[in-house]
Amino acid sequence: MTSPYGVLTLVCNVNAGGGGVGKCLPEVERLLAERGLEYEVLRTEAPGHATLLAKGAVERGRQLIVGVGGDGTVHEVVNGLIEDDKAINPEVRLGVVAAGTGCDFIKTFGIPSSPSHAVVHLDGHESFPIDIGKITFTEDGKEVVRYFANVAEAGLGARVVERAARLPRFLGPTLYFFAFWLSLARHKPAEVRVDLMTRTYEGPMNNMVIANGQFFGGGMKIAPKAAPTDGVLDFQIQHVGNRDAIAVLPKVYKGQHVPHPKILEAKRVEASIESNPPLLIEADGEVLGFTPARFELLRDAIHLKV
Repeated sequence: MTSPYGVLTLVCNVNAGGGGVGKCLPEVERLLAERGLEYEVLRTEAPGHATLLAKGAVERGRQLIVGVGGDGTVHEVVNGLIEDDKAINPEVRLGVVAAGTGCDFIKTFGIPSSPSHAVVHLDGHESFPIDIGKITFTEDGKEVVRYFANVAEAGLGARVVERAARLPRFLGPTLYFFAFWLSLARHKPAEVRVDLMTRTYEGPMNNMVIANGQFFGGGMKIAPKAAPTDGVLDFQIQHVGNRDAIAVLPKVYKGQHVPHPKILEAKRVEASIESNPPLLIEADGEVLGFTPARFELLRDAIHLKV
């Protein structure tokens, strides 16, 4: 059996997840060989390297690029597949084998979290187009563009991601939960102006969620109404106080935190935010830059292998 997409390119950060990706890679390779699927393994060496490896593979004619790892690896691979707001090669498919500390992106699609089961989904030709988010933000005083597959945030959520990066990996899926508690004590809301195209929100805000997928933070169902195939992003402008945030947190795991009187929800193809002070931004669990920022949807930007 061979893949209709030719040689598979596996982009791996073998040190991710406390070395979990590296530990599962031999099993993934064995299963690929058993299924008669030709493949190559490209190992990352530094942050951002997965983007360069993915882009290079596309330029060499590879048509199935597989991110092996967590949401951060998927994020970097996606940024290697898109240039100037469109796929470098529309024939390329994105594959995902979740490994390491976990991958929330796959939960929206029902792709198995077990690496050995995920390999089965790399067979055959089945795929479908998905939307991708675009962020234009400020980094070191310059305007920068990044693309995201799953969920982005501005505010408290980004600070939580930043804090989680400094916690021990053995916490696994509970990493975000502990980081939330450590970040909440020092957090203060910012005054923001959010342009939602047909309406504007001005006032205090703790966090802004921009969702393409439904899950993040180790299984939190942050955007239960989001779908990466519906042509819109799901926005949540959260101005919940610290005490209420503590009460809301358990509900997020089941997607029961919305509707809420202090969470403004909207579905839009574009929105922008200005804030005082500037707010930190994250996307797919990767800390980026600061507001002001603009969020846009790229409809059917890439194809996901399922």
